[in-house]
Amino acid sequence: MPSFPDPDDRNALADDCRRCPALTEHRQCISWGNGPTDAALVVVGEAPAAGDPDADRWRGGNLTGMAYTSRRSGRKIREIVADAGFAGDAYYTNAVKCFPPDPDDPSDNREPTAEERANCRPYLVEEIRQVDPVAVLATGKHATKSVLAVEGRDLDGFLDAVLEPVACDSLGTTLVPLVHPSYQEVWIGRLGYDREEYVAAIRETLAEIAGG
Repeated sequence: MPSFPDPDDRNALADDCRRCPALTEHRQCISWGNGPTDAALVVVGEAPAAGDPDADRWRGGNLTGMAYTSRRSGRKIREIVADAGFAGDAYYTNAVKCFPPDPDDPSDNREPTAEERANCRPYLVEEIRQVDPVAVLATGKHATKSVLAVEGRDLDGFLDAVLEPVACDSLGTTLVPLVHPSYQEVWIGRLGYDREEYVAAIRETLAEIAGG
């Protein structure tokens, strides 16, 4: 099991944010980035889920105030990154930093909207420029779209983009899309990998970026 992040590593970029009224109303707290601000990688999720108040420490970013700290997605992506050789050398954040509630069931989450991604993007840009990573690992379609939007680019077919590096000149880094950890058991196999092969492919892709 990966180590739970130190709360002192929580990189709060603002005392409060009310750019998205629907999110402000339902969030417990803002799920800020966390990890070393000189890390080799920035790992970007989509948005925090509602969280699990009955979990031990891995309750999720909506309750902990730190991105990728859920029992499910948080631990999975941290294990993937550690197995790829970057344990302790990754900064974790979200494209949208507040829990987006499903209107039919406010205890469940929906996908973040394009407007919410745009509202939160200045924070993401600030984080990436602050960390200045070798690569950005964007997990899932919405995280990938949010990073590409900084470059004025759109996403045409997410699965075809997985593990295909994209130079991000304005950010001074390289984007590498990954499947979202919540669905990795399904999509890794459909992409033709088992878990070990997927981790090896991530490791090889990052080594090529660093060596290039």
